[in-house]
Amino acid sequence: MATRSAAKAHRQSIKRRLRNRAVKSATKSAIKRANDSIAGGDFDAAREAVRTAISTLDRAARKGVLHPNNAGRHKSRLLLRYNASVAALQTPVAERPARKEKQGTAKAAASKEAKSSAKKSAKTSKGAKRAPVKKPKQ
Repeated sequence: MATRSAAKAHRQSIKRRLRNRAVKSATKSAIKRANDSIAGGDFDAAREAVRTAISTLDRAARKGVLHPNNAGRHKSRLLLRYNASVAALQTPVAERPARKEKQGTAKAAASKEAKSSAKKSAKTSKGAKRAPVKKPKQ
């Protein structure tokens, strides 16, 4: 090392790296455990696993191992997965709402239908010829 301060900074960074690696590993394990328990279907165990994972994520963000937005994103995705699985179990298949159509598809289908019906009516009407458009002279 060039200086004593650089050597000390290096020693500190090694200690921090080991500590951060342990926290990050524990966080990943907690998230994986929560996802597995959600997929397993036991929702009491899943609830506890999700709570543990959220707590671990908060602790990692507080220590500075994870960025707060990263922890928030993981918590949000985890809770969305958990809530979707609970909701799917609670609502019977017959009562589930049908998928919503995309917003533009209904308009597009209606306009296509209107255009095709206008063409058909123009073709079927007898003697309904359009007057030719006159071009202006230059």
